Amino acid sequence: MPPLRLLFLCTHNRCRSILFEALVHAEGGPKLDARSAGSDPAGVVHPATLAALSQEGIATEGLNSEGWEAHRAWAPELVITVCDRAAGESCPLWLGASPRLHWSFADPSALPEGPEQRQAFHQTLEAMRKKLGLLHELAAQPRANLPEAVKRLSDA
Repeated sequence: MPPLRLLFLCTHNRCRSILFEALVHAEGGPKLDARSAGSDPAGVVHPATLAALSQEGIATEGLNSEGWEAHRAWAPELVITVCDRAAGESCPLWLGASPRLHWSFADPSALPEGPEQRQAFHQTLEAMRKKLGLLHELAAQPRANLPEAVKRLSDA
């Protein structure tokens, strides 16, 4: 079975969605493929995001802050919003019937630079790692069962 295509959305695509994309690439294995995007991308990844990933030993090459239109042809099979603002936005029609899931994560880049911010980045990555196990379970499902499996995750 080909990898499950995941699109992580956050409004500015400069922190949380980037963290999750990089984490999936580093630790997701062959059953998951990830990209990230934003409805109003900042155009640059937050420097503290890149620093946090580097401190965790996670590659940062190729990470870009970009809009969701950049992934239109890629056709994600699951769209996951990771900030509350993005969860309330209308997704483009081309996402069609792709199941959607919302996992809210606080924005560690909103904190002042320093030890508290570094700790917040670490905690966010740890919380995302816990969700990674759920994504592996979804990837093991037949694709026809994906909408129902996502619904069960949303209801849990």
